[in-house]
Amino acid sequence: MSELLLGIDVGTSACKAAVVDAAGAELAHGQAPTPWVRSENTAEVDPGALLQAAIDAARGAIADGPGGRIAAIGVTSMAETGVLLDGAGRPLAPAIAWYDPRGAAEAQALAEAIGRRRFVRTTGLGVLELCTAQKLRLLADRRPETRGARRWLNVAEWVVRGLGGDEVTELSLASRTGLLDLAAQAAFADVLEWAGFGPDLLADRVLAGTPAGTAGDALPDARGAVLTVAGHDHLVAGVGVGVVAPGDVLDSCGTAEALVRVVAPPLGPDAIEAAVAGDVSVGWHVAADRQALLGGLWSGLALREVLDALGAGEAGRPELDAGALATAPGDVPALELDLRSLERRPVTLPGDVAPERIWRAAVEAAVTGAESELAHIESVAGPRRRLVVTGGWARDEAFLAAKAARLGPLEHPPVVEAGCRGAALLAGVAAGIFASADALPPIPVPAGRSA
Repeated sequence: MSELLLGIDVGTSACKAAVVDAAGAELAHGQAPTPWVRSENTAEVDPGALLQAAIDAARGAIADGPGGRIAAIGVTSMAETGVLLDGAGRPLAPAIAWYDPRGAAEAQALAEAIGRRRFVRTTGLGVLELCTAQKLRLLADRRPETRGARRWLNVAEWVVRGLGGDEVTELSLASRTGLLDLAAQAAFADVLEWAGFGPDLLADRVLAGTPAGTAGDALPDARGAVLTVAGHDHLVAGVGVGVVAPGDVLDSCGTAEALVRVVAPPLGPDAIEAAVAGDVSVGWHVAADRQALLGGLWSGLALREVLDALGAGEAGRPELDAGALATAPGDVPALELDLRSLERRPVTLPGDVAPERIWRAAVEAAVTGAESELAHIESVAGPRRRLVVTGGWARDEAFLAAKAARLGPLEHPPVVEAGCRGAALLAGVAAGIFASADALPPIPVPAGRSA
């Protein structure tokens, strides 16, 4: 039996895992809910519980798999969220969710202390409450014990360590923190000092797919497997569906829609500033010598809010989609969706309008947002080479049809869990099964489907 690869994707809604063979086929899957503790204005998770959820998902995939040796494990995750460790490697505080709305005051203080323009041009990020740096300052101010932290690990890095691996800082995840000088691939010491921490808080920087030790007793069925931090989940999902070459674009349609454009060579400060001016960030990619432009919209969340307001459950979705597809694009009411704000407000639907027309209007509004974001990305990086759509909302017939009509040719590969597949393939790079992220196996075509 050929060697197997395991990919773990620690996401906002769930921790997922997949067993993948050396030909790139997904053989089995597992899943566990991400154990957030939420209140009205906060969202946090116990680091130990998060590690256990990732392990549970992995065990489920292995148990459902064909048996055989797990040669390597790759872990991808959400960005911005992570764990502060003390000198003994113990977590000092809960991990704050990337979408936690706290940090606005800290963002303003950062802009004043560092300089907004300097921060943008150095980190590739806007000065927003989402950044790790702002959350670290918040922790340092409200939990003085965290000021003695020895290490910061992003979620995937924490899980790799928990499985028995080495402490490393993967470049694509570090690019989302505000703690990294992109050009130097080094810690942004002034920001770390502002946040209340020393310049060595980050571990050694590595590229996704770099070996980071081997699995120990936390996952007995994969003991001895080579470990790697696969990187930021959106970029790794791109690897899972073949979005690796410069000019490729991934449209990952989940609760948050991510538009990921691969670029090479790295962008200069002027181009970075232009990108961020349109709410598009710049960071290192998981493939060598490449960067990624990343735009984000709350498309999936906004569409779910419309469905809830319509009273349409999953059972009613096919009928609603069919009606939307039969509705002419111009025969829809005016409808505004909030695709940008973390602060949600109840959606207002027009009265005396058929549900299928409202749904078509919602889909069109979401696609308009993606179209505008792609136009801005192309104004910085030039025309795209190809567009690949994946994620849960890409399974919605009306949504996918509207994208094809408005955005032009697109691909929708037959991948079940793109993030898990991408993480598994990057694990194969770490184990020496594949030479690099540019030498991965193609997506297998299911029986009965033409290539």
